[in-house]
Amino acid sequence: MSDAPDGWAEELRSNRAEKDEFLAEHDQSPIPPGEREGFEGLDYFPPGAEYRVEATVTTHDDPEIVHMETSDGREMRYERVVTFEFTLDGEGLELHGYRQPEDGPTDAPIFVPFRDKTTGQQTYHDGRYMELAPRRELEDGDEVTIDFNLAYSPFCAYNETFSCPLPEPENWLEVAIEAGEKSPR
Repeated sequence: MSDAPDGWAEELRSNRAEKDEFLAEHDQSPIPPGEREGFEGLDYFPPGAEYRVEATVTTHDDPEIVHMETSDGREMRYERVVTFEFTLDGEGLELHGYRQPEDGPTDAPIFVPFRDKTTGQQTYHDGRYMELAPRRELEDGDEVTIDFNLAYSPFCAYNETFSCPLPEPENWLEVAIEAGEKSPR
């Protein structure tokens, strides 16, 4: 468990309120226009400092191409650019981070799709996402904070017209991550 910086839970609550407002009111919301008026906000797990973990980075200098299936049966190409190793509830775990080949080395956040023991029960049935935006290019041995409180459902959870990458089996965690967004109502 990492020591959370002061105010992180308040900042998280503020970000959640902004997201709820976006989903309810913005023209680019994935919620169909006819359903926005009745939208009362997402369900979230309570903020939990135990789900802010320090991870050790292993970079992949020659990233392997991964073909992720999508929610609409297509495929998207990603590069596995980094592996994060961390401990949660005393168990050693790892997640892989990806970028699309055209994103370049530092131009885009690192995409971390995952499934866990809450998937399909408390959280969206196809998994959740996180994005990490390091301030500089990561190097082997770097330590970064992975905050599962920021885990979110993809847009296809709200509207099947969106095509969403599905987490690779290598990112299926055998633990319950009771943090971040729950299944949309």
